[in-house]
Amino acid sequence: MKKIVAIIPARGGPKNIPGKNTKDFCGKPLIAWSIEVAKKSKYVDRVILSTDSEEVRRIGVRHGAEAPFLRPSELATDTMGVEPVLKHAYEWLQEHQKYKADVLVLLMPTTPTRQAFHIDNAIDIILQTNADSVVAVNETPANHTPYWTLVRNKAGKVTLWGGADIKNIMTRRQDFPQKCYARNDLVYVLKPKNLYEEKPNLYGDRVEFYDVPDALRYESDINTPAEWAESEEKFKKLQQNHD
Repeated sequence: MKKIVAIIPARGGPKNIPGKNTKDFCGKPLIAWSIEVAKKSKYVDRVILSTDSEEVRRIGVRHGAEAPFLRPSELATDTMGVEPVLKHAYEWLQEHQKYKADVLVLLMPTTPTRQAFHIDNAIDIILQTNADSVVAVNETPANHTPYWTLVRNKAGKVTLWGGADIKNIMTRRQDFPQKCYARNDLVYVLKPKNLYEEKPNLYGDRVEFYDVPDALRYESDINTPAEWAESEEKFKKLQQNHD
């Protein structure tokens, strides 16, 4: 059996919404929803909370996460990417608990609308394909693809993305040479080795999509008060549908 660990990164001090990770979201602290969903997964062995905050740690543990360490302050800045955070957690478990994970599951706490089946479906894919990573995506709306995206170059001229003449724009989406996909942050599943490449990354060489059905019902990314309110409305509708 592979050792599969879910890691939830949750800093104590995001500036966009103070106290965001512990703020009440539909009756529970925001981080609680990601923790509880991860614990419902049929594959996840452990749910690890990576935080620099004693308060976040205490609340996370109360809702079922493990928080065996506090993240070093240098890994908790506004500019820090997620890869060093995952690597730190992975190495801490090895060095202090002799626990070497085979698969990491990244769950951003700003997506409280995800469901346990999203996690399990993504893990299914990596187990079946032996890919380096699985990324939850949804097909990009036509106007948001590179084929219909407009940009203004340094000279002030409007072109298609990549510099193609706007006069040559495709008139029908059916003529697009390929489908485009957007990450929706519902779940990332990856092999730890990706974090040790020359440029540490989530993806590795072989990436598989988890094309989430009806993704817009579940997608949320809370970075502003307006997005918080929108996500709460979406969450309430999902709860009503699942009751």
